[in-house]
Amino acid sequence: MARSLSLAAYLALVRRNTAEPPPPQLKRPKGELIWGHVDDPARIAALMQLVTRLAPMRRGLHLLITVPPGTIRPEKLKPNVLWQEVPQETQGEVDQFLNHWSPDICLWSGGHLRPALIVGASLQKTPLYLIDAGEVGFDEPRWRWLPNMAREVLSLFSGYYTTTANAAVRLRKLGVPASELTISGPLQDGGTPLPCNEAEREHLARLLTGRPIWLAAMAQMDELEMLLRAHRLASRLAHRLLLVLVPDQESDSNAIQATLAEDGWRTVVWSHGNEPDENTQVLLADTRGEMGLWYRLAPITFMASSLVNGHGGHDPFEPAALGSAILYGPHVGRHLEAYSRFANAGAARMIKDADTLANGVSRLIAPDQAASMALAAWEVSSNGAEVTDLLVDLVQDVLDKAGG
Repeated sequence: MARSLSLAAYLALVRRNTAEPPPPQLKRPKGELIWGHVDDPARIAALMQLVTRLAPMRRGLHLLITVPPGTIRPEKLKPNVLWQEVPQETQGEVDQFLNHWSPDICLWSGGHLRPALIVGASLQKTPLYLIDAGEVGFDEPRWRWLPNMAREVLSLFSGYYTTTANAAVRLRKLGVPASELTISGPLQDGGTPLPCNEAEREHLARLLTGRPIWLAAMAQMDELEMLLRAHRLASRLAHRLLLVLVPDQESDSNAIQATLAEDGWRTVVWSHGNEPDENTQVLLADTRGEMGLWYRLAPITFMASSLVNGHGGHDPFEPAALGSAILYGPHVGRHLEAYSRFANAGAARMIKDADTLANGVSRLIAPDQAASMALAAWEVSSNGAEVTDLLVDLVQDVLDKAGG
């Protein structure tokens, strides 16, 4: 058959390259391993969010992300996430990759199929699922002399999840049976609410009843002067305003304390075991693992590490999932797509400097303003949750079946 001949010809060319592959750089962890391949860096955050949802349900679960060569690695990956460039389409690299990692399931996100790798995974009985599939990425110029290559490779997948109805039609034309297609919508990054000590939250909420609060989350030392200037300006309109200041690095706590003391701020340092009172102007929240508490207490969050170039910003889904309106600076390159989604929905507002930050905080002190933005942020955070739920169930079913 023409399709089989096309794929056979391609694989024959692949086998002609007998170069020795480089040794693996990373060790395979024990336990279950999801292999997620992305053809577009914009899909990485959503894939990591999926494994974040799965991790509490499956002890020891890891995610291996493979990416096209040259893709920039995120600065901070969770301990259960591994990162590697996709192997070249040579028999040696494909075999080494699959033998080394031995993944329990593959989630191939988008198109741009790699026939040798997908065929190899299929031969090793790795369950293959195409997710987040759009209308493009299935016509490769290099296959123009090999008819029906996409059709042949797609037939090796066990399930197909498309972003739109038109994408489903495209896959149907490539031979995918309608019974195996699911129009799921796009897999998007979303917020998983961070936990907190509820008794502690209720206690602090009572202590701070009636006081306007804003949070500067993950602040850098080179932003501190602007943050304090913004707080001073905003406090002129709301004299009981409290700033909860969370440094990005715990090691900056002593330097921040010295600056606050020098500037005359009435400060409480959380790591010292102290609590804010009616006169506290700044609460320095210099411990780790309590962001869920601060996002719940503050109706306004400024996501710092964004006022000064070089830090890249932080994940806006964290405050959004907990009902906080979001302000952010112009330097959020690591999360630009996420911030654009929130800004386009009226759920986040960009500020440029201390003066515009003060204006933003002052406007959002009005409860109706903050509530409107927080609701829009929560809706953006919740979009795509059904797709994530669908894929969580899929992965659970496949891994359960493989395990017994």
